[in-house]
Amino acid sequence: MSPNTFSQIVLRERPVADILPDTFESKTKELGELHVGKSQALVQVTYLSLDPAMRGWIKDERSYLPPVKIGEVMRAGGLGVVVGVGEGSKFQKGDLVFGMFGWTEYAVVDDKSIQKISPPPGSTSMDFLNALGIPGMTAYFGLHDVGQLKAGETLVVSGAAGAVGALVCQLGKRAGARVVGIAGTADKCAWLEDDLGIDKALNYKSPTFREDFAKAVGYLDVYFDNVGGEILDLALSRLNQNARIVLCGGISAYNDPQPKGLTGYLTLITQRAKVQGFIVFDYAEQYPVAVKEIATGLADGSIKSKFHIVEGLGNAPSALPMLFSGANVGKLVVKVSNEAPKM
Repeated sequence: MSPNTFSQIVLRERPVADILPDTFESKTKELGELHVGKSQALVQVTYLSLDPAMRGWIKDERSYLPPVKIGEVMRAGGLGVVVGVGEGSKFQKGDLVFGMFGWTEYAVVDDKSIQKISPPPGSTSMDFLNALGIPGMTAYFGLHDVGQLKAGETLVVSGAAGAVGALVCQLGKRAGARVVGIAGTADKCAWLEDDLGIDKALNYKSPTFREDFAKAVGYLDVYFDNVGGEILDLALSRLNQNARIVLCGGISAYNDPQPKGLTGYLTLITQRAKVQGFIVFDYAEQYPVAVKEIATGLADGSIKSKFHIVEGLGNAPSALPMLFSGANVGKLVVKVSNEAPKM
C-alpha cells in the first residue's frame, strides 16, 4: 500500500555553538503535494550522508554554498530509488541514484541534479556515500592535487578515523608514503594500524601526545588537516622544507563562536611551506579519474570502507552531533528506507 504522508526535517533555528535538540524540527507532508514535472523524477530516499560540513551550511555567513534557510529542508547528499518520472525524464522507475535530496523521505528533483549509480566490482551502492562519493573525492584530490604527495614522503592525517581521514590514510599508503594518523580513542588507533595498515596511529587524548607526535613523525612533508586548532599548530612545528598543509576542515572550531587563530605559522616562512584550502566540488569534472582508482582499491582490498548506520530519518538531528564528539566509527549515514521502493 502506498503511503499518503512522508516526513521532512527542516532547520528551525541557527545554533550559536553546539547543535541542540531544537535546532531542527520534523514536518509531515502529503505525498500528493509532490508533482513531478518535465525532466524530473520522484525519488524515495534510502540513505543520507551526515558530514561535518553540515555545521557550516547552517551558519548565516558567506561560504561556498548559500546557507540553509530557516524552515528549509536540511541539506544532505544521499541515495535513493526512482519511484516516478515526468515527461521526458532520462530515468526509469527502479533506478538507483545519488543526489542532494536533503533530510526528507521523498523528493522531486530535476534530472540534471541526480546521477544514476552502478557500483563497480568489489563495491556496493553505499560506497557512493563514502569511498566513491564526496568523502572519497575529497580525500583523493586533497591529497594528490593539493598535497602533491610523493612516494617515500611522510604524511600526517588528523581526524584519521573519520570518513575522509581514513581514505586519505589508505590512499597515502597506496602512493608509497609513510603514514601517521591521529585519532581520539585507543580503539580507533588500533583500527587504523591493524585494519588499514598505517605506520603509526596516535591518540591525541594521551598525556604524552606531543612527545609521541614528535617521536613518530620526525618532520612531515604533507599534513592533511581535518581538525584545525592546537593539533594544526603542533603539526606546523614539525615541517620539512617545502611541506604542504592541506586544509580540508577544522572540526575542532565548527561549534566555537570565537575560534582561535594559529600561533605557529612562522615556520611556514622558514621551511618554505605552503598552506592551501580547497573545495571538492571544484574537481567535479575530474571525479571519474578518482572513482576509477578508488574502485580498483576497493576491488583488490587495499581500500576498505566502514559505516556507522543510524536507523530512521527522525534520528538524523541527534546523530549529527556525533561527528563533533567523535562518537561515530566509520562513515556516518542515516538509513531512511530500504532500497526496494514502497510504491
